[in-house]
Amino acid sequence: MTPGLGRHRGAAAAAFATQGLVFVSLTTRLPRFREHWDLGEIGLSLLLLMIVLLAGVGSVVAEQLARYSSSAALLRTGLVTIAVAVPVAAAAPAFGVFIGGLAVYGVGLGVVDATTNMQAVALEHRYERPILPSLHGAWTTGGVVGAGLALAAGDTPLALTGLVALVPAAVALAPYLPRDHGATGIGDVAAGGEGAEVPWRPILLVGLGMVLFYMVDTAAQTWGPTYLDDVFDTPHRLVALATFPYLLASLATRVAGDRLVTRYGAVPVLRVGALVGCAALAVVVLAPTWPVAVLGFAVLGAGVAVIAPLSFSAAARIAGGDRSRVDAVIARFNQFNYLGALLGSVLTGLVGAGSLRVGFAVPMVLLLAMLPLARAFAPATLTPVRAERSAG
Repeated sequence: MTPGLGRHRGAAAAAFATQGLVFVSLTTRLPRFREHWDLGEIGLSLLLLMIVLLAGVGSVVAEQLARYSSSAALLRTGLVTIAVAVPVAAAAPAFGVFIGGLAVYGVGLGVVDATTNMQAVALEHRYERPILPSLHGAWTTGGVVGAGLALAAGDTPLALTGLVALVPAAVALAPYLPRDHGATGIGDVAAGGEGAEVPWRPILLVGLGMVLFYMVDTAAQTWGPTYLDDVFDTPHRLVALATFPYLLASLATRVAGDRLVTRYGAVPVLRVGALVGCAALAVVVLAPTWPVAVLGFAVLGAGVAVIAPLSFSAAARIAGGDRSRVDAVIARFNQFNYLGALLGSVLTGLVGAGSLRVGFAVPMVLLLAMLPLARAFAPATLTPVRAERSAG
C-alpha cells in the first residue's frame, strides 16, 4: 500500500459525505418544495424524473471525459457545479428558475456520483482489501447530517437550504487520488489493456443488483417523508424521520461492511441483507402508525446498505485493465444507479399515486431478485490482508 494514501482516502470520504449531505438536505425538504410550488404526486414524480435523467447525462459526460482527464479533476468540477446549482434552486424567485437550478444540480449529481466511485475503486485496489462499504458509509454520514439539519430547521425558510452549497465548494479543494497512483490493472478478470474487450455480461448481472438497491434506496429517501406526511397523521416537523433512522442503520451496516465482507464473503452478506430488506418493506407497507413505519425504514437501511458499494467493487474487478479503462467502465456502470432511481422515485410515485402503500409494495417484491443475483458478486471478493496493513 502506498504510504500517505490515507489522505486521499479521507478526501474521497469527504466527497462521498458531501454528496450525501446535499442530496438528503434536498430530498427531506421535498414535501415543502411540493407545497411551495403547488405540485402533486405526478408533478413531483416528473421533477424527479428530470433530475435522474440529467444525472445520467452527467455520468455519461464523466465517462467520456475520463479518457482525457483524471477523476480528481472531474470530481472537483462536479462539486463546483452542485455548489452553484443548489442555492439557485433553494432561493428561486420563479418556478422556471427552480427547475433550472435542479436541472444543473442533476448534471452535477451524475458527475460526482461517477467520479467519487472512480476514486473509491482505485483506492480499494491500492489497499488490496474491501473499503468501499465504509467509503459509502461516508455518504451515509453526510446524509445523516443532512436529515438532522432538516429535523432541527424544519420551519426555516427554504432559501436557507442553499447554505449547504458551502460544503461542496470547500470539499472541491481536497487532495484527491491522482491518476498516476496505481495506474496498473485493477482486476484479475480480463485484465488486459484499454483495448481489451470489457466483459459486460457479468457486469450487467452485478448492475442489476445495483438497480435493485437504488430502487429501494431512492424510494425510501425520496418518498419516505411524503409517505409519513400523506398516509399518517405525522407532525410536519417529524416527516424527516423516514430518512434519519434509515440512514443511521445504513451507516452502521456500512461501517461494519468492510469486516463483514472480508469475513463472510459478499454472497451471504447480500442474501441476508435482501431478506431483511424485504421484511422491512413489508413492515412499512402494512404499518398501522407512523412510528411503526419509521421502524420499518430503519431496518430496511440496515438490510440493503452494502449492495451499492459491493456492486462497484465487483464491476471494477470484473472490468480489469488500466486505470483509465476502469474509470470509464465505472462511469458507465453508474448508469444502473439512475435506472434504479427511476424505478424508486418515479415508479413508486406513479404506482402509488392513489396510495403510497401500494407504491412501496413494488420494491418490496422486486428486492427478492437479489437472492439469485448475489452469486454474480462472488468474483469481487478481495483477498484479505493482515491487520497491520490497515488504512493509512
